[in-house]
Amino acid sequence: MNLTPEQRSQVIAEAGKLASNLNLSSDQKEKLQTAFTDARAKVGDYLQDHPNITKADIVKQVASQRDQIRQRVVNFLTPEQLKMWDTEVAKAKEFLGQNMAS
Repeated sequence: MNLTPEQRSQVIAEAGKLASNLNLSSDQKEKLQTAFTDARAKVGDYLQDHPNITKADIVKQVASQRDQIRQRVVNFLTPEQLKMWDTEVAKAKEFLGQNMAS
């Protein structure tokens, strides 16, 4: 899925706002950063191992990593932070369109 420069800027701005609204501790920020870094690396490895992959397969792989990040954040976000996380992820899925929601 390709984003326009405007959409990419909006996603970055919203991610920054979410991080601020969650009021993460230093430890939580580190854990979240690690979760995202690991997910990006796994998707990158998958793409490298499967050079002829379809867009549908990429969407499935990204969704799988998103689910794994959710499982990880459950371990260190407070219930209030987790509720906000889930709300913002749902908004992101809607913004990015049906392809990312699968």
